[in-house]
Amino acid sequence: MFATSLGEDGAELRPLEPWQAEEFLAHIDRGREFIGRFVGLPDVVKDLDASRAYLRSYAEKAMNDKGRIYGIWSDGKLVGGVMFRIMDLQHGSAEAGCWLEPSAAGKGLVTRAARAIIDWGFAERGLYRVEWQVAAGNEPSIAVARRLGMTKEGVLRGSYLYRGQRHDIEVWSVLAPEWRSSR
Repeated sequence: MFATSLGEDGAELRPLEPWQAEEFLAHIDRGREFIGRFVGLPDVVKDLDASRAYLRSYAEKAMNDKGRIYGIWSDGKLVGGVMFRIMDLQHGSAEAGCWLEPSAAGKGLVTRAARAIIDWGFAERGLYRVEWQVAAGNEPSIAVARRLGMTKEGVLRGSYLYRGQRHDIEVWSVLAPEWRSSR
């Protein structure tokens, strides 16, 4: 297993795999309400079987080069994660996403973790475009997109039905040449 350091605070980025379903579920349970404000992950990962199935779906995506999921560990505890929810290597594009439990908020962990997978996507997988879709009210995630140097492309008005309400989705992106020139 590999781990990528996320800085001097000891935080690490590691693949999340089906054998970690119990730890993943415990993490989701700790942050269920906080994470669920804008992200549907807690609505999917409700019990151990669902946790295992969710991680298994990403193992299959990784096997088929269609997506990846990584956990963020701080002080040895799973506190969040980042993912390529969708990867289309033929077209050179991917959609990145994230989540975080409240104990880890405000430490820059998601920005550092997203930077690591975007670096990998551009350098190792030949991506040309990485997209970040975020609920318009999710200011912390919008701040991550800004810190990553992404450009806001527009708003998909009322496009996301979540917990019975329609939400606008902002679309942010960064292209490989922009990423390389900013590094």
